[in-house]
Amino acid sequence: MSGHSKWHNIQAKKGKADAARGKIFTKLGRELAVAAKGNPNPSTNSKLADIIAKAKAANMPNDNIDRCIKKAAGELGDKEYKELTYEGYGVGGAAVIITTLTDNINRTAGDVRAIMSKHGGSLGTTGSVSYMFENKGYLVVERTPTLDEDTVTEYAIDAGADDVVTTEDAYEIYTDPAAFSAVRTYLEGKGLGFLQAEISMIPQNKITLDGEKLETFLKMLDKLDENDDVQQVYHSVDLPEDDEEE
Repeated sequence: MSGHSKWHNIQAKKGKADAARGKIFTKLGRELAVAAKGNPNPSTNSKLADIIAKAKAANMPNDNIDRCIKKAAGELGDKEYKELTYEGYGVGGAAVIITTLTDNINRTAGDVRAIMSKHGGSLGTTGSVSYMFENKGYLVVERTPTLDEDTVTEYAIDAGADDVVTTEDAYEIYTDPAAFSAVRTYLEGKGLGFLQAEISMIPQNKITLDGEKLETFLKMLDKLDENDDVQQVYHSVDLPEDDEEE
């Protein structure tokens, strides 16, 4: 499996993440609150534990995480948030999967449809592009002089991971979604921290966009990212390194 996010220039990526962290934290806060509703104990709520790991990988402070969990019931009240996934195509035939967390389905569907349409894309039916992706647990560990490839590979195999890909600056660890929590917990127990930790949709093949098409596609990604209901956008475009998403 080829590297998923091209973890080069990690410091530059961290700077980009810091600039947008307010928006990122807001979306993670909603995920935490929804996962914690009904059971705020990550020891017995594996979904919450996974989202806490995702939040920590995004450098969300522990105080913020605790506050989101403690306030979950009060902030959500009687609101019912639904996790919905939209599939479609962007400009140039790019496959796009958009996950959302919303309390108003009509608003979110309308917003997503409008953003895609304005940027040369369109929504499709369920299953129209998801077959082009693999649902995988995805963990990224920074490569350092004190953490060699053999050690990480051994840990990952012992933990039950499917694959380890070594890039210039990182180790990318892939798991079956059902094994993600167990693998993550095992690696944490070995003292590893993560640059990214989530269940992701990995494109089986990528396409390249140039010129206006690439510019239009990037604008669409920005607009989707700005939408409060959109949690994650997965796509099949091989972005230039400078434009790689966090």
